[in-house]
Amino acid sequence: MINVMQPTLGQEELDAIKGVFESNWIGKGKLVSDFEKMYAEHLGTTPDHVLSTNCCSEGLFSSMHLMGIEPGDEVIVPTVSFVGAGNAVCVNGSKLVLCDVDPRTLNARAEDIEKVITPKTKAILLLHFGGIPCEMDKIMPLAEAHGLKVIEDCAAGVWSKYNGHALGTDGDMAMWSFDAMKILVCGDGSILHFKNPEVREKADKWLYFGLEAKSGYENSVAQKWWEFDISAYGHRAIMNNVTAAMAIEQFKKLPMFMKKREAVHNAYNEGLKDIEWLDLPLPLDEGSRSSFYFYHIQLKNAKRDDLARYLRERDIYTTYRYFPLHRVPHYGVGGDFPNADYAADNTLCLPMHQSLTEEEVQVVIDKIKEFGKMYC
Repeated sequence: MINVMQPTLGQEELDAIKGVFESNWIGKGKLVSDFEKMYAEHLGTTPDHVLSTNCCSEGLFSSMHLMGIEPGDEVIVPTVSFVGAGNAVCVNGSKLVLCDVDPRTLNARAEDIEKVITPKTKAILLLHFGGIPCEMDKIMPLAEAHGLKVIEDCAAGVWSKYNGHALGTDGDMAMWSFDAMKILVCGDGSILHFKNPEVREKADKWLYFGLEAKSGYENSVAQKWWEFDISAYGHRAIMNNVTAAMAIEQFKKLPMFMKKREAVHNAYNEGLKDIEWLDLPLPLDEGSRSSFYFYHIQLKNAKRDDLARYLRERDIYTTYRYFPLHRVPHYGVGGDFPNADYAADNTLCLPMHQSLTEEEVQVVIDKIKEFGKMYC
């Protein structure tokens, strides 16, 4: 089976984990701090703006508390979003307000967001679809005009840039994912970015029970180190040295991963460019950069499901991300979302990962063309 997503792991990660075992400290420690510093530099910022957590979804859920979103407040979310975003809003007691998206990029635009802003709107929780940047130069002025917090879900945007700077550094808060199906993987883990360092300090406590002091080692000898206080009813959602050891080794390989993923992207563009019944991904504006997390095609002839089955029967796994939240009955959010509906019915994500061989990519291209000759 040619997988749609797949991590790339090697001896380096095993050796790093072995070193953690031999240290006799597998909890949160120096390696976590080292990874946070590396990622802060990667984002072009400093460690006082960056914090790790155990998964990207925790970042979504915690964003409601950290951004001061209260029960009853409205939060705008693109209907093409990961279910974790919808759950984060609803479990907080806030009102999930969905907006439509661009039918080709699957990203929310300023005009989509503006249509659903009300006096009760307090935040926008954006998804950068597949790490493809939203038009932040239009969205941020809109948010500022209405006094709205901006939370950026950059789960798949580990390498992405917008107008020359790292994706996720425009809004008030952002999060990146390192779960098993992402580009940089460590089993589970995430980095959070905060525009305001004071919110980062608030998050540091929130993600560890709200404790004012995290361990006896941080207290002076004069204190009774087993005594403590809390500042909030926080969670326990931290990275540890095992996952950080993997993340550091993966981070070292990131440029190589991205070079391979871009090569796959370009091969698909070249191999599929003359197929009239397909739309390929749009090129990015100058100054922006993709993480090449998805390669999504769109069929013009409403035969997406047929193509997906045809490829799977030939050991090529494809998928569609993300199932629109307005089609999830449990949310109970109605409305008219024609662009998202078009995307949901016609978009297919092809195999895209750094372990794909040239031969495998060519097989995918050939089978799509074969399908077209038979059915299109």
